[in-house]
Amino acid sequence: MWAASWSSWASATGPRRRCSRTSRGWCARPAADHSGPARGPFHRIASVTTGNAAETEGGRAVAPAHEAYRPHPPSYAGTPPPPPASPPPAPPTEAERELSAAVAGGSAEAVLDVLARTRLYVLVPRLHADIPDWTPPLPTFRDEATRRICVPVLTPGMLPPWHPEWVFREVGLGELARIWPYDARRLAVNHGTPYTALVAAGHRRLRGWHQADERSGGPRQGVLVTDGGGPLHGPLAHGLALGAHLAVSNGLVWNRLGAVYQDYAADRARLRRPWGIPHRAEFRDRLGSLMKNQLVGRVQEAVLRTRHTLAARLGRTPGREEWSQAVDRALAARDGHDRAEAQRALNRFVRYEERFRADGVLAPDGRVDTLAAFDLGRAVNVVRLALGARYTEPQEAGQDVLRLGALAREAYRSWDAFSLGYLLARLVHGDDEDGTPGEERTYREALAQHRVLTEDPTSPYRNIPWS
Repeated sequence: MWAASWSSWASATGPRRRCSRTSRGWCARPAADHSGPARGPFHRIASVTTGNAAETEGGRAVAPAHEAYRPHPPSYAGTPPPPPASPPPAPPTEAERELSAAVAGGSAEAVLDVLARTRLYVLVPRLHADIPDWTPPLPTFRDEATRRICVPVLTPGMLPPWHPEWVFREVGLGELARIWPYDARRLAVNHGTPYTALVAAGHRRLRGWHQADERSGGPRQGVLVTDGGGPLHGPLAHGLALGAHLAVSNGLVWNRLGAVYQDYAADRARLRRPWGIPHRAEFRDRLGSLMKNQLVGRVQEAVLRTRHTLAARLGRTPGREEWSQAVDRALAARDGHDRAEAQRALNRFVRYEERFRADGVLAPDGRVDTLAAFDLGRAVNVVRLALGARYTEPQEAGQDVLRLGALAREAYRSWDAFSLGYLLARLVHGDDEDGTPGEERTYREALAQHRVLTEDPTSPYRNIPWS
């Protein structure tokens, strides 16, 4: 695993001294012994720049000495090809693969284009990150190979394990150009790993960063991102895959319990809104509600449960009129608001299931029996957000994910059924109160996520057994 050790990472933002060649800039404190190899992306002294080091002096990227990386699919997607005769190993995510390919191609512009559409991370002490309305300055270190002051950043697959007091801030290439330290001359991407790029900075070159950022449109969304170093098989991978819809929607790694979900500030903000979770106690309470399917809608669940019970008695799926009459009987003791809401929910279910059949994702005689997937899938993401926000720790988070996986297996029989339950719940909750359909864009996005997860050959839904 090429992720940095925390001792080496902390050195990038640890004690500083004045650099001998600048009157104002700070650089990392040098180590006493320079003879050893580089220990990780943020090791303060690297005797050489290792791996795919891409210099962009004069607008030209220099390919590394070793042969270009050849991409491999995730290890669970069939039998992987044999490893190359020599390192580097397969990149953890697509971001590292694309960066390696761009560096090997020798184009500085291609390297910038990859970085512009990749989430980049800088290390921040949690103590600093928690200061209101203050953004810590970018960390810097002196690269001993080039004698240049560098700003170290990591791509998603290179993040180290979770640590309670060190967190990460996501930065884009355009933002880096805007806040760039005046004395820094290089952007050190994944320094000390096989997926390194050293990108020259400077006033004129920073304009190129802005241009690449404008061309890219930022990190991609609606894509499946798998961490080759994360869980790919077994109960933990199964549980994490329950949250893959939101991960695909945001273009984030689906199979990681690690240092971040998106980044420290964003993770805490997402917990505050819409979840109303400002601290650990509220997180545990809200997670308990999600595990009990208390947030998906009791009336909607009652409507689907009524059809399921009636179908078991009839030996077939009931028609709409039969279902409606059964719902009226089942909810006769409820107040008028619940009965009216039940009929609206029934109409929505019928409409969306008909559309699912027309789009080929639901069998002609198929049906959705529960919306539990929506609460369980969101619960996995709440656990991951809480881990990123430091409201829980990895062992506890892992146990929560395992429990959610067990609950999902009790409620559904397959990944397809789970995904359709999630899809239907998202659409129903996005409907207006008068029962008119939600926006077409929401339907198309939700359907696209379902298809990515159920049809992509590298998807966990195609490679992890349901039971």
